[in-house]
Amino acid sequence: MIDAHCHIEMFKSTAGEVAEESRRHLKAVVDSITEYRKFHVWKSWELLKPHFGFVFPTLGYAPNEARRGNWEKVKRVEEFIREHADEIVAVGEIGLDFYYAKTEEERRNQREIFNHFLNLAVELDKPVVLHARDAEREVFEAIQKAGVKAYFHSYSGPAELALEITENGHIIGINTGIDFIPEVRKAAEVLPLESIVVETDAPYMSPYKGEKNYPWNVEYAVRRIAEIKGLEFGEVERTTERNAVEFFRLRLKD
Repeated sequence: MIDAHCHIEMFKSTAGEVAEESRRHLKAVVDSITEYRKFHVWKSWELLKPHFGFVFPTLGYAPNEARRGNWEKVKRVEEFIREHADEIVAVGEIGLDFYYAKTEEERRNQREIFNHFLNLAVELDKPVVLHARDAEREVFEAIQKAGVKAYFHSYSGPAELALEITENGHIIGINTGIDFIPEVRKAAEVLPLESIVVETDAPYMSPYKGEKNYPWNVEYAVRRIAEIKGLEFGEVERTTERNAVEFFRLRLKD
């Protein structure tokens, strides 16, 4: 199994232990190293660097940070992404989150910074990892216009749009919140398995109430997708793993 989206750096002092325990259960994890609040990309990078080869990094700028409109920080993150462009598997997570961005100024900031990093991904010829909440259609139209290959992580938008997204060659992440977010379950029901990857978004979205989430809990999502679709666990495991490898062009170690 591969956890296609998590944040091991957010475990802070136990990040190394979480990475090593994940190695016991999974073939790989894709960690979205994202500028967000106190989690600066350069600090997270150094924390996870000893685990690269099993941990595959992306670099991005979270929309809930983007709503603040700090262009000095944007430039620093852009420089860091350029510096490490050959080491990352995607740009992200980036996107829009209108659930938290309520004012027109915050939404304008998000749009401008999202487009800035979208253009960077095009320039670097990298796919993008997207955070789209209450703005799924607008994000979809932006990536279509840019012509980038995209992964909608933890998708919770309309099922009809999910189908349109995948019909246009993009992939969607089904997370471990599948049992308590109806939209996630619905997406799992309607989407072809070939368009799905599984993720935890750890330490968030735990399937177990009152507990932190961990990358190896991605097994929960695989099991639930198999039950919903009436498929064998192994088929869902193999297909979602292959989808992640192909999208991110992962070079897995034997």
